[in-house]
Amino acid sequence: MRAIRGADALFPEASSTMKIRGLIIAVVVLAALGGTLYWSGHHKPENTAQASADTPPKILSLNESDITKLDLRNKSGEAVALAKDHSGKWQMTAPHPLPVDQPAVSQILSSLSSLSADRLLEEKSDDLKSYGLDRPTLQIAITEKNNKTQRLFIGDDTPSGNGIYAKLDDDSRVFTLPTYIKNSVNKNADDLRDKRLLPLEAEKISRIELITKKQDIGFVLSKDEWQIVKPKPLRADGTQVEGLIRTLADAKINLGPSDDAKRALGAFASGTRVATVRVTDSVGIQELQLRKKKDDYFAKSSAVEGVYKVGSQLGQELDKSFDDFRNKKLFDFGYSNPDKIELHDGSKAYLLTRSGQSWSSNGKKMDETSVTSLIDKLRDLTASKFVDSGFSTPVFDVTLVSGDGKRAEKVLVAKRANGYIAKRENEPGQYEIDAQAFGDIQKAAADLKRTTEASR
Repeated sequence: MRAIRGADALFPEASSTMKIRGLIIAVVVLAALGGTLYWSGHHKPENTAQASADTPPKILSLNESDITKLDLRNKSGEAVALAKDHSGKWQMTAPHPLPVDQPAVSQILSSLSSLSADRLLEEKSDDLKSYGLDRPTLQIAITEKNNKTQRLFIGDDTPSGNGIYAKLDDDSRVFTLPTYIKNSVNKNADDLRDKRLLPLEAEKISRIELITKKQDIGFVLSKDEWQIVKPKPLRADGTQVEGLIRTLADAKINLGPSDDAKRALGAFASGTRVATVRVTDSVGIQELQLRKKKDDYFAKSSAVEGVYKVGSQLGQELDKSFDDFRNKKLFDFGYSNPDKIELHDGSKAYLLTRSGQSWSSNGKKMDETSVTSLIDKLRDLTASKFVDSGFSTPVFDVTLVSGDGKRAEKVLVAKRANGYIAKRENEPGQYEIDAQAFGDIQKAAADLKRTTEASR
């Protein structure tokens, strides 16, 4: 060290020159290295291209309505074939002829009909195996109404796990797609079959027959309102009937192992009969049988082969009594404004007519608040229970006209020892009503008054 320092002291000019030369060499090396890194970062091999983020490569561009067939085949060889029928609905043709979950197929078609890649990896690859495209994870054949078929192959996941490799059969290019594409189209027969016990068109149901161990109840849709026709003609509670329809439409089969299917068949055969329901829609009549074994319910449908365990909600909805479906409301005008109200309470009489939003009685304008109070109490008048007899001489009646004069309802009320019984004119059935509710109607009628302007 001393010798070196001594040399620097003896030849200061030489030492300075060496330092400058070393610095220049270092700068040149760094510049060359930086240039190499820049070039490598901006030049890919000639057979690799990076798609613009704004214009990802288009793989498929199809009109969804023109697609008539769809075939899915996975690596294990399991295949699902779907085809449109003459009405435009999708049906499964393989592995077994089955009804199809239409929204599930629409989701697949939506994913495929306008399909863009994340990246174009290679214009032409000589090594499909490295992408898993020599034996694709999934093969998709899409046939249009002109009989043109395009085949999409999906291979392995990319190393990052955020994408998948893909190519078209007649296209040498290799792309990457988002992973969700594979998840949305990689479906088997159980995924795509219609799992509804009754494939109903709920808005087109016109008749229902519910046979329970208690009774046989028939419903018919008439002028957008549900009516009971069996065991006798009566008004139905539309909310209850619509609830029954929703429960039937939502009832799904539970696809389990084959041994579960065998147990379900045995439980159904030895189970207690709960109900049989027959539903008529635009397609025809469909039937569902429901039985109970211990705490479990099992169903058999005319639309689906086999017996299936179902949820308790279906059992509870079908195991209802006749009175559960009867309309407990005394009036049907709902939330519309009546056009006319005529009420008799003993010797008192009231006649109200509406013009626009104003009410009048004998040509005198009435206080809107007092009339609204009476209407609300009439609208809410509900039976506490149904009775078969007990109605005698009426002490009260009210006639209500609504729907621009198209609907007229008259309710009569009779006194009895422990309360009141009401009935609708020209209709079977009697209703026991709460004394307090009836008293509130009487009070609201007595409190009717003219407007302040009229009294002045």
